[in-house]
Amino acid sequence: MIAKDKVCAVVAAADARSMFRQLEEALRRTRTVELRLDWLADDQEITRFLARVAGRRPDATLLATCRRRPAGGRYRGPIAKQLVHLTDAVRAGCTWYDLEIETSSLCPPEIVEVLLGEGRRLASAHFFKAMPQSLANVSKRLERTRPDAFKIAAYCDSLSECLRLAEFGRRHKNAIVIPMGDVALPARILSLRERNGFAYAPVEDQTAPGQVPLAEMKSVYRADKITRRTSVYGVIGNPIRHSLSPQMHNAGFRARRLDALYLPFLVRELPDFLRAIRPLGIKGFSVTLPHKERILGHLAGCDPLARAIGAVNTVAVGNKGKLYGYNTDYVGVLRALERRFKLPGSRVLIVGAGGVARAVAFALAESGASVSIAARRQKKARALAEAVGGSVVDWGRLRHESFDAIVNATPVGMYPFTSHSPIEARDLNCRLVFDTIYRPRRTKLLELAERRGIETVSGVEMFLAQGAAQWEVWMGQHAPVEVMRRALFAALTREEQAQNLSP
Repeated sequence: MIAKDKVCAVVAAADARSMFRQLEEALRRTRTVELRLDWLADDQEITRFLARVAGRRPDATLLATCRRRPAGGRYRGPIAKQLVHLTDAVRAGCTWYDLEIETSSLCPPEIVEVLLGEGRRLASAHFFKAMPQSLANVSKRLERTRPDAFKIAAYCDSLSECLRLAEFGRRHKNAIVIPMGDVALPARILSLRERNGFAYAPVEDQTAPGQVPLAEMKSVYRADKITRRTSVYGVIGNPIRHSLSPQMHNAGFRARRLDALYLPFLVRELPDFLRAIRPLGIKGFSVTLPHKERILGHLAGCDPLARAIGAVNTVAVGNKGKLYGYNTDYVGVLRALERRFKLPGSRVLIVGAGGVARAVAFALAESGASVSIAARRQKKARALAEAVGGSVVDWGRLRHESFDAIVNATPVGMYPFTSHSPIEARDLNCRLVFDTIYRPRRTKLLELAERRGIETVSGVEMFLAQGAAQWEVWMGQHAPVEVMRRALFAALTREEQAQNLSP
């Protein structure tokens, strides 16, 4: 193991001042830091930065990296100058240095030993496009240089590849394995359960695909607390990185002092995820687009209402890995609307006919509302209307109809396409507009409604309610709803502020 703290902050900037500022920030969160010298603009900036590090001598394990461009780094200088910078880094207080295979294969080992003998060497190989065919052959090449430890970082296109890489690392006590890519994000975090687990987390900019920012790694995922006993939950979908479910659920776990972790899984192929459930120890997961309907064929059991809706957004993993499905979107709809107006006898228009629309339609119909459906796909609209005893309204007739409420159950208007609305302002003939989208909180549709003096309900209310119901399915106890609400609102506020600051 390189250091006691397995979460390694990555400090990377173009100038010495910014680099040192990042170092100071990193040291407030972890005692293991990688210094990406190759990100600095030139040799002079590297020298300036290392001089400041030597003066500071932080009480932490520092790892120096000056990766050349042929190895996927940014350093443009010759190997000789690269080795000089690494030598200066060791003298400045770096315990370890990372030497990539592209350099070590061209450099006589005697020179490396003379220059860098005082430091500990991490021999590394990076595969940014695909997993190498033979991890064993890569490790043999790295170990020939007799390093103190070696690292293989490889792009993983599936969870199966992540598991293969993790198993290889498990068999080699002096190996660090790093899965790269968006699919590999949860595997990066879960690797910290291993004896030789290690994860890189940037203070600011990503230096490799799939990295989780340091602040998020520590505050949202509590990565430094993960053990083999930690229960794993998550959300599956494509895309998924935008989901705020991790902030909400992990806040709930923390409030109840539960040793549990909730992660986002980018799932392109559902069977790949299903095969990984048992190896990763997953005990339950949320389901979002496009898998809400597809998951039905893989369940050992399903709540009758979810089966009738034809979509599942919550799965509990039972004995022997059997999957049981539920739909808590239904609960979210009712909790979001029943406080606003009397549902029995009301007339409600649902825009859309997909999985979310089905949950909304069944919830409203069961509560006694008269349901109408407007959707671009007429066949699906008619099928949904028939299933709930409702009716279909043509798009051209909307401006001539009136409703107690209109519900948007399509993704139109979701971030980043926030300038779009599923229907026009002239079609909003109702007392209330409810948008099931929660990012952004104030969608274009809600803006149009507010301008006409119509009451609005954000999808945040539904999202929170369905999330709390999921939490209760898995945990078997009441969810800390207010804690989850604060975490969700804080995340949305940070996101909106960041967007407002963007050029």
